[in-house]
Amino acid sequence: MDSLRIGFFTEVHRPVVNGVVAAVEGLAQGLRSRGHEVYCFAPRMPGDDGEGDVFFRMPSLPLPTRTPYRLTVPVVGRRSVRSVIKRLHIVHVHSPFITGWMGLRYARRYGMPVVYTYHTQLERYAHYVPFEPTATRFAAEALTRTFANSVDAVVVPTNAMLNRLRELGVNSRIAVVPSGIDVAQFGAGRRDGAMRAQLCAGSGPVALFVGRLAKEKSTDMLVRALAATQRTDLTLAIAGDGPEREELERLAGELRVTGQVRFLGPMQRDELPDVYASADAFVFPSTSETQGLVLAEALAAGLPVIAADAPQNRDVIGSAGKLVEPTVQAFSRALRELRPVAEDERSRARAAGSRFAIETQIDRMLSLYTSLGGDLTRTYVRC
Repeated sequence: MDSLRIGFFTEVHRPVVNGVVAAVEGLAQGLRSRGHEVYCFAPRMPGDDGEGDVFFRMPSLPLPTRTPYRLTVPVVGRRSVRSVIKRLHIVHVHSPFITGWMGLRYARRYGMPVVYTYHTQLERYAHYVPFEPTATRFAAEALTRTFANSVDAVVVPTNAMLNRLRELGVNSRIAVVPSGIDVAQFGAGRRDGAMRAQLCAGSGPVALFVGRLAKEKSTDMLVRALAATQRTDLTLAIAGDGPEREELERLAGELRVTGQVRFLGPMQRDELPDVYASADAFVFPSTSETQGLVLAEALAAGLPVIAADAPQNRDVIGSAGKLVEPTVQAFSRALRELRPVAEDERSRARAAGSRFAIETQIDRMLSLYTSLGGDLTRTYVRC
């Protein structure tokens, strides 16, 4: 295959750490490893490390809500950056907001195919917007439908999200391409005594959660479930940070389980394989994901999963874990039965995690790109 020049337009990037950023970075690195050129366009953010030859920052403004996202000012001022955009073969947008429409506008102007990855169920984040929730959810659904119907192909990571978009009225081509991870990296995680001591408040089993501490993740359900078990030997380890951390710490104190909840804070990605491998179960109460990249990471590390029963979670974990109702009572029952993980359970988890190899994602994505009929011989398009 000839080398492709692909433009990623995303609403959020480093220094923000979340599943969307991890998915975008993983895809970009995988495509580059195959010899393709990937150029990323994202809003400028406080603490970012500037621009480079393949990364371009656009002006941005703060939003009036408590969020790491910024309001992109859709301006590409330098002629050299506009020249990069004109030479693209494919525009791949990762947001239906300003940067997404910006990418779509350039693609239509220069005759390039447009792919949109549906990373987020926007209607599940209505609580961040200071308007009436029902109206906000309706507006979010309308935005998703309008944008998805304006592109050449939509990528979703699970069959559940394909069905969801069809329910919303999306009639564009939809391809199911799970977000990939470095399976070998996470599979190399080892049960480490020092890490285990960091995770565990005692000698009993450890239930692990990794993710952003935000309302839509329902992490408070895990703290309440832990308290309801009345098990004093069980530890809940929480890796990550976010706007709900202070409230979660307060809740743990109120429920008198402070000594059993370990808040690990943000962790470097290269630490996570050993973190997963040193726990006994990965607990995931969220139903707002489109895939849940951390589910794939936990499985690849050999960690069985206890997840809220939602269609997308079902698609990811298959039979390599336990699905429970998204209630305190159901998670409490599952945690009450938790024991140190056996090796055959780890083997089943690793087998399930192998489906999410980044190499598989890149194969499928490149097949989609080439099927869209972009002119791979084009080197310059005149304004």
